[in-house]
Amino acid sequence: MTIYNFAAGPATLPAPVLLEAQKDLVSFPGSGMSLLEMSHRSKPVQGMIESAEENIRALAGIPDNYHILFLQGGASAQFSMVPMNLLTPGGKADHLVTGNFANLALQDAQKVGDVRVAGSTADRNHDRVPTPDEMTLDPDADYVHFTGNNTIYGTEWPAEPEVGNVPLVGDLSSNIFSKPIDVSKYGLIYAGAQKNLGAAGVTLVLLRNDLLTRSPDTLPAMLNYNTHSKGHSAYNTPPVFSIYILGLVVKWLLDQGGLEKMAAQNEDKAKLLYDQLEASEFYRGHALQGNRSRMNVTFNLPNPELEAQFATEATVEGLVELKGHRSVGGIRASIYNAFPKEGVETLVSFMKEFERING
Repeated sequence: MTIYNFAAGPATLPAPVLLEAQKDLVSFPGSGMSLLEMSHRSKPVQGMIESAEENIRALAGIPDNYHILFLQGGASAQFSMVPMNLLTPGGKADHLVTGNFANLALQDAQKVGDVRVAGSTADRNHDRVPTPDEMTLDPDADYVHFTGNNTIYGTEWPAEPEVGNVPLVGDLSSNIFSKPIDVSKYGLIYAGAQKNLGAAGVTLVLLRNDLLTRSPDTLPAMLNYNTHSKGHSAYNTPPVFSIYILGLVVKWLLDQGGLEKMAAQNEDKAKLLYDQLEASEFYRGHALQGNRSRMNVTFNLPNPELEAQFATEATVEGLVELKGHRSVGGIRASIYNAFPKEGVETLVSFMKEFERING
């Protein structure tokens, strides 16, 4: 039986990536050793990291004035690193709160400096993102932070918020490289790898060069972006194997036809699920149209008992990890770049049959 993994992260990886990693695990090509036992300063490892950087630049059209960093600590470490490095003395920042992780980023940033909520949809249980007239952005802020996709509530910004000349900081952990992106709109992008980029253990950071001048020398070395940019992400031992997997995923994305092709595939997959939700009175989607995530489709059934039954019976059919986040309940189907369309089609068929029997 085929298993379709709908987990929000760690999530489905492309089968060709897993097979290549399996082939290279014992002996990385040309080395006679495994990456797991190689020095991070060895030529094979340095070459692997440089290749990953080059392919990332090619895939997303990243300008030359942006550093590519491979860091540790997950996206959660960036919740504090961003304000530590980007807040100027006496400065302030704006946060747009659209879900759980956006709120966690806010809480950590407020421990560091003067950070305020410039827009929130908490009063709507985060069923959409703020409209422009619901945001009160400070033109003198050091930066504006937003979370591009909200995995728990199933909402996604249809486009980046307009912030004028203020640097935009985006936590794109759950929708990075799922569609074309204009990196020049951002001062900084960060993304944990375990959803769309690869395996857990590495966080991708794209940082505009001029912002490096803001990092105070008083910061601990490991929390200073300058440390990692000067050290080419190898100031200390980096998560070599996780970077290797990320590099394979990026190469796979290029082989698939790039970000425009991935965007079309992701729209197609998501439409299958949303069409089923709209055609049913049994299932109720959480996110409003125009704000729906293409990565995480969240919905409810008439009661929690049916939701638990749905998740249990789906697991028996090979549709795993569909239970919604504990904070909101319901059902959540995460269908990132590597998730196959066949899995979505199988889920839709299961939904129809479950409604026929229990509706």
